Amino acid sequence: MPELIAPAARLRSSWLAACAEWPPGAHQDGTGLRLAPEGDLRDPDVFRTWVERLRRQSDRSVAVGEGRVHATHWWIVEDDSYLGAIDVRHYLNALLLDVGGHIGYSVRPSARRRGLATWALGAVLPRARALGLDRVLVTCDDDNTGSARSIERNGGVLEDVRAAGSGLKRRYWIDL
Repeated sequence: MPELIAPAARLRSSWLAACAEWPPGAHQDGTGLRLAPEGDLRDPDVFRTWVERLRRQSDRSVAVGEGRVHATHWWIVEDDSYLGAIDVRHYLNALLLDVGGHIGYSVRPSARRRGLATWALGAVLPRARALGLDRVLVTCDDDNTGSARSIERNGGVLEDVRAAGSGLKRRYWIDL
């Protein structure tokens, strides 16, 4: 049975194995990889520093970097195996309102087609409500039919499709 947990340094080996499944340079939504420190995440100290940054990003008393917003990160795990990540951004800046949304998620390639994205999105919606959000924006690439179905199964209503730097983005709103 999958569960959502706070990022944990003890899952480094499993996270690295999952990361190796992605093509080089692939964007992994919801992972917070942009917060990774300089250095190689295979190094336990670098990995631990990154995990702490992920955890700290939800603390609204701590300033976040320019262009960033506070967010809470969770890892999708099953039996201590990292399967993916999901985050809830506490508020939107202009970029997130345009194409990024409140919630980002990704599932490692070997764990797809099991309903994990649908489950994880449903599991974080009450947590987004607890953060004070009345509705959330969730986006996906226009050609990502699996993600679009996950969003729609969780009540997502398509607002529009917009051009983004990486192609077209579908923008859905979910009332909480």
